[in-house]
Amino acid sequence: MNPLLAKLQPYPFERLRQLFAGVVPNADFAPISLGIGEPKHRTPGFIRTALSEGLDGLAAYPATAGDAKLRAAFTGWLQRRYDVAVDPATQVLPVNGSREALFALAQTVVDPSGPAAPIVMSPNPFYQIYEGAALLSGADTHYVPSIAERNFAVDWDGVPEAVWARTQLVFVCSPGNPTGAVMPLDEWRKLFALSDRHGFVIASDECYSEIYFREEAPLGGLEAATRLGRTDFKNLVMLTSLSKRSNVPGLRSGFVAGDAALIKSFLLYRTYHGSAMGGAVAAASIAAWGDETHVVENRALYRAKFAAVTPLLEAVMDVRLPDAGFYLWAGVPAAWNGDDQAFARALYAQYNVTVLPGSFLARDVGDAHPVNPGRGRVRMALVAGTDECTEAARRIVDFIQNRAPS
Repeated sequence: MNPLLAKLQPYPFERLRQLFAGVVPNADFAPISLGIGEPKHRTPGFIRTALSEGLDGLAAYPATAGDAKLRAAFTGWLQRRYDVAVDPATQVLPVNGSREALFALAQTVVDPSGPAAPIVMSPNPFYQIYEGAALLSGADTHYVPSIAERNFAVDWDGVPEAVWARTQLVFVCSPGNPTGAVMPLDEWRKLFALSDRHGFVIASDECYSEIYFREEAPLGGLEAATRLGRTDFKNLVMLTSLSKRSNVPGLRSGFVAGDAALIKSFLLYRTYHGSAMGGAVAAASIAAWGDETHVVENRALYRAKFAAVTPLLEAVMDVRLPDAGFYLWAGVPAAWNGDDQAFARALYAQYNVTVLPGSFLARDVGDAHPVNPGRGRVRMALVAGTDECTEAARRIVDFIQNRAPS
């Protein structure tokens, strides 16, 4: 058995199941889960139609690189969304959702053969695939805290030079999971300069890019590079998917784009990995990437939902409207002394509302006095309908106002 598997930590939702073990929630309240970031809005009908009409291709093996029409759908969307030009023949690849691509990219990029273990850098808190991808590639993981006082910006300045020197891959999540923070151009400029100095690859996870609450759309990695004159996208790959944008998490469809040399190596890896996108999924994907009307409608649903829920929770918790994404990253009241796990367990028991403890999404950092930057916060995924999310918020308000920590 691969010994690196022993380094993997339990997934946050397995930890949540263990936390709730033995708890019988109050039967007076119907269950509401804000725990899992799984889109619940209806999949647009035209995407389902395209999927079914693409079934004629089941008799043929799909190409790992995708066909020209599929790649053109990716590059066309990048041009419209970001005003970014990429070569459809050499700078994009279809992937089966960003999750598998994030994992596979690390296996492609990381070289563990040197005298010292390579480092993969991750924001902290973070999407757990970053850690698993790093560990199973043979790398060490360095966790870079997000700073609440700076709107949860990642503290790149706090990384020691010796760590940068060993770094081979940096995961960026913008808009962030769970914080919703978007990385501004100055931070991209800083990271590009560090990449030029040390030679590491930047993997920009942008799967929440189309859910935002202000008029200006979130800045993307390729867009930032283009604005800074880095049109070859050296050592940069962006990853995105249709799951959140188009409400099709079950389709498992996305793409990667960027540095042609990295894409070439990634294609080689994927050819052996067997990760080609099936023809029916490709047909549905082409239709989805080509339409923005359903994306605007989907964004409006989230905006209305957050406008209803956020003011309720702001009255009792440290929480504010994020830059983007569909999570609220809320601080538990001071009376709980930062115990996000006890808060989540008691809320579930008394009001049958599930939230995810922030400490499950982060790792302790620091030698003398380790700190978990997710501790004292909970993640709430506002993925259900507005009425259900509002009801959950009202229960949380009642819980905080009427329930003292035991």
